[in-house]
Amino acid sequence: MQEMLQLGLGLFGGLALFLYGMGLMSGGLQEAAGERIRGILAAVTRNPLLGVVTGAVATAVLQSSSATTVMTIGFVSAGMMRLPQAIPIIMGANIGTTITAQIIAFKLSDYVLAFVIGGFVLMQLAKQGRLKLGGQAMFGFGLLFLGIDTMGAVMKPLAENPVFTDMIAQVTGIPVLGIAVGTIMTLVVQSSSATIAVLQNFAAQPAADGGSIIGLDGAIPILLGDNLGTTITALLAAIGQSRDAKRVALSHCLFNLSGCLLFVWLVGPFASVVAAIPPTGAEVDVIARQIANAHTLFNVTMTALWLPFVPLMAKIVSAILPEKDQTPRNPLGSRDELAGNAA
Repeated sequence: MQEMLQLGLGLFGGLALFLYGMGLMSGGLQEAAGERIRGILAAVTRNPLLGVVTGAVATAVLQSSSATTVMTIGFVSAGMMRLPQAIPIIMGANIGTTITAQIIAFKLSDYVLAFVIGGFVLMQLAKQGRLKLGGQAMFGFGLLFLGIDTMGAVMKPLAENPVFTDMIAQVTGIPVLGIAVGTIMTLVVQSSSATIAVLQNFAAQPAADGGSIIGLDGAIPILLGDNLGTTITALLAAIGQSRDAKRVALSHCLFNLSGCLLFVWLVGPFASVVAAIPPTGAEVDVIARQIANAHTLFNVTMTALWLPFVPLMAKIVSAILPEKDQTPRNPLGSRDELAGNAA
């Protein structure tokens, strides 16, 4: 009982540090560059490729695909952007959010406290302005990795628990179950970056044979579920917005859902492709980077597949969410019907 309590406190405490650090970092970056990013998004032309690049860069800078998605939905709702312009930005946001997993894959444990101290000092010395916001982002960055280290430390005993390893083996053997686990995790935590960080940490734990406890084949379906679960943020942001804004959120769901339905049949070949990408070495040493690479490759591939068909996606979401008939109907009948009845 004591061990389970320690495990729960360590796991959820580390997750809390990660989410709080991510919020601080993202908040500082958004305050520093948010208005500029809003201006860039609002000025996007009809070029879909430019929209993808803009969405990716905005998300990489803000460190929040949710921020980019919510801003885009707001622009569409305000009539500043049309649906076909917004869809490529959402695709780009999916690519930009993979930068977080790539950063996490770097082993920065030895420098975590340096970021925390440096960020704290900047926040205390700088009264206001970009320097203070930069300190906030640095402090959040340090807390983010401190949370990852905390989660990693408490996960080590799980790799030696036969009950838990048997359960993981079931998930590894059934990709659909892995997608469900990833989706539920992200729905609960409300952050795909956090759930992917947990996945990277867990996969880096060695099994009895020295390999990863879950392996790349088992991690990829959970990763797909993480991507699917993150669409709930866009759906929540679209509540009460215009019909086109709801369609933007629905296009986000369609993009990730179609990716899950495609890649769930290609887990083995996809894992082989990802494993061939550097770096190489012992599985437990490189699997965090492999998961990050899989995340990036998945979103880049789906963007490349969907980008030529942006008009088709716009038609699909418009068909699912058609315009409401705004013409009020006279309960007594139309003017022609009344005239006919009078005759």
